[in-house]
Amino acid sequence: MKKKYFISAVLLSISLLSCKKETTQTAPPVMPYKVVEIGKSDTSLLAEYPASLEGITDIDIRAKVDGYIEKIYVQEGQEVKKGQLLFKLETQTATQEAGAAKAKVAAAQVEVSRLKPLVDRNIISDVQLETAKANLASEKSTYQSIIARINYATIKSPVNGIVGTLPLRLGSYVSSQTAEPLTRISDISTIYAYFSVNEKQQLDIMMNAEGKTFQEKINKMEKVNLILSNGMPYEQKGKIETFSGQANTQTGSFNVRASFPNGNKLLRSGGSGIVQIPTNLKDVIIIPQNASLELQDKRIALIVDKDNKVKAVPIEVRAIPGGKFFVVDSGLNVNDKVLVEGVGIVTEGTLIKPEVVDFNTIINPTKK
Repeated sequence: MKKKYFISAVLLSISLLSCKKETTQTAPPVMPYKVVEIGKSDTSLLAEYPASLEGITDIDIRAKVDGYIEKIYVQEGQEVKKGQLLFKLETQTATQEAGAAKAKVAAAQVEVSRLKPLVDRNIISDVQLETAKANLASEKSTYQSIIARINYATIKSPVNGIVGTLPLRLGSYVSSQTAEPLTRISDISTIYAYFSVNEKQQLDIMMNAEGKTFQEKINKMEKVNLILSNGMPYEQKGKIETFSGQANTQTGSFNVRASFPNGNKLLRSGGSGIVQIPTNLKDVIIIPQNASLELQDKRIALIVDKDNKVKAVPIEVRAIPGGKFFVVDSGLNVNDKVLVEGVGIVTEGTLIKPEVVDFNTIINPTKK
């Protein structure tokens, strides 16, 4: 009997040891996650917006009269001055018409000169003279109209600028109804960069700007940068000048215009780039937006407590233009360790192995 009890006790012990070993083997491992240690800092963040570039004026050059292109005096990309000759249309027919019209003017003038002394001597009625004068005025008007057509055939630049493409060649027939312009002259002494911001971004930009009135805020905004399509920064800084008065009803966005000096004519109409708007922040707590999550009507950040367990804390934030960072107004303290990895996956109370990363690599990821 004792032997039976002994065997049972041994089997129970083995069973317990086996269960304990199995439990130990199935315990979840402590996973490493990246965290940043919160501190206050002064920094400048850049919000980026794709932009299209245009000159101060982009004027389509069109023919006012019908005719064949007889001469082209400029080349594509050439810099021209206001009043410089661009095109000349064929005027042979108009010149012949002008000669005939001039002869009619002369004949009408002779008739007026002939009738005037007769009226003065009461030989004929002044009605005949007035009719002759009206005819003279009509012939002069016709002549002047033809001369204007001839003058319109000589096409000059209305502004200083750069010649665009020349789609038509010598001998092409053009008129005021021709859909395609002869060329386009762009005044690019200053370049406008046009970009769009949504309603939320527009409010963030204006609420973070100094000044009381809307225009005062625009006037006091920091100068902006332009990144060219080749990835290089443009040497001149620009200035935001205008926001559209209302949001686009289809996209809900506001159009913004920034101007950049272009004395060296490097920038051209039709180009593209990225406008960078700096946001200067002093003595604030900043976290990446993806280091938080929205739960119902609250914004939540995950911090690591002294036992390396995850804890969810509500925070109040202000968005920084660009959609990448928050300024935390409350909920986080200096030296708190905030998860920047696994947010939305790691649950509250989870034991983790925190890997502290340099805060500067989060705020300015391009800096080494």
